[in-house]
Amino acid sequence: QVPLVESGGGLVQPGGSLRLSCAASRNIYDVMGWYRQAPGKERELVADINTGGNTNYAPSVAGRFTISRDNAKNTVYLQMNSLKPEDTAVYYCNAYQRVPGTPIKTYERWGQGTLVTVSS
Repeated sequence: QVPLVESGGGLVQPGGSLRLSCAASRNIYDVMGWYRQAPGKERELVADINTGGNTNYAPSVAGRFTISRDNAKNTVYLQMNSLKPEDTAVYYCNAYQRVPGTPIKTYERWGQGTLVTVSS
């Protein structure tokens, strides 16, 4: 069974919106989030959220993207508004447990990636 299953990517015009979803097949992860990788660039954190609802955003998406999670469904969402061509990338779902009291990640999992293309 695939640990993380993503959906929601596609082609959208500049200024448009998309919503990505990522469902975890099992476990409740301490942190779930989204990374992206554009052609020729390194993978970067877009946003993440912990089980308590605390969020973290990259400056380039703050105010335009909103991350949320449904712990009962083991699912994380990324609502992307006011999309720009520079948001074009493969978006990867990420999830991990954290060793209590430390920043150490364990049981980290990645989704297969979903392509978001912002173009007119």
